[in-house]
Amino acid sequence: MVSLKSIRLFCIFFSTFMLAGCGELAIHDVNSLLFPGFYRSEVVGFVAGLGTTFAALPDLIGMLRRRSSKGINPRMAAIMGTFQILWVYYGLLILSRPVILWNTIAVITNFFVVGAYFYFARRENMGQSESS
Repeated sequence: MVSLKSIRLFCIFFSTFMLAGCGELAIHDVNSLLFPGFYRSEVVGFVAGLGTTFAALPDLIGMLRRRSSKGINPRMAAIMGTFQILWVYYGLLILSRPVILWNTIAVITNFFVVGAYFYFARRENMGQSESS
């Protein structure tokens, strides 16, 4: 006996498969209705970039609240920042405003995460050496 869920999944898959072959139904990258100076893909890029750019922000906020570097791995932020610099360069090559903007902000955020880590780690090491 075939379940209702299986039938639904088949219908979704089949209709998606059929629509994929219709070139006239493809989404064309035209000017956005909300922001006439931008293409739709740029608006989607700005929205998508918003979430991924601020992924390191909770670590930075937590570190500043705790005033401690505990639980933070600066290598991750440094690696992310390095590759985001490459994303900025890529954005310049393809002239993509969302890629340039969000990755520039992400580089700055990761720079602050690494800087705060070393600041708090140095303070913690100085505190340990004074108590010894």
